[in-house]
Order: sequence, then structure tokens, then C-alpha cells
Amino acid sequence: MSKRLPEITHLQFLVLEALAERETSGRALRAMLATYGITNSAPAFYQMMSRLEEAGLADGWYDQRVVDGQHIKERCYRLAKAGKRTLADTRSFYLDRLTAAKVVKKPSHA
Repeated sequence: MSKRLPEITHLQFLVLEALAERETSGRALRAMLATYGITNSAPAFYQMMSRLEEAGLADGWYDQRVVDGQHIKERCYRLAKAGKRTLADTRSFYLDRLTAAKVVKKPSHA
């Protein structure tokens, strides 16, 4: 049972959770965050993603496509190895807290 607080914010947690499911574009991540009422500006979002990349939690690259004859560069992301560890540690921390508070029962496979 870890007593250390997770090093990521709730917003970063949501992004890492989404990336754990699949590689995705920044545009799609912003749309997912909007479903939670998070409507940060594009610069603020991409600054956060840059920090996740610098921390080694996410990998980013540009994907170029042609849409209606226009070349479009789109930033895409995937969860990095350190991001998987951080996500697992964060999940474990909160599951332990909820279990200790008797809010949930700890799954037998955890």
C-alpha cells in the first residue's frame, strides 16, 4: 500500500487513461476531455501534452494526411512505458484509499 500521493494531476490521469485504451490524436483527446467539461485552449492542452512527453509518460508524433486536397499535420499520442507504470501506481493508490475507506472492495486480481 503506497502512501505517496500520485505525481500526476486529475487531468493528466484522464489523458493517460485514454491513451491506455489506444493511440489517439490530440484532437480526439480534447474532444474526450470536453465530455468531462474540460475545455482548455488548444495551446494549454498541447503544453500539458508536451510536459507528459518530457516526463516520458507519453510519446507524440505528427501524422500527415490529405483532407480535401489539403495536407494536414495532426499530433498523435500513445502511452509510454513510464506512463503505464505511473497510471498503474495512480490506480493502485486510489484503489487502496477507497478500499481503506470501505467504499469499494479490492478486486481479488489486484
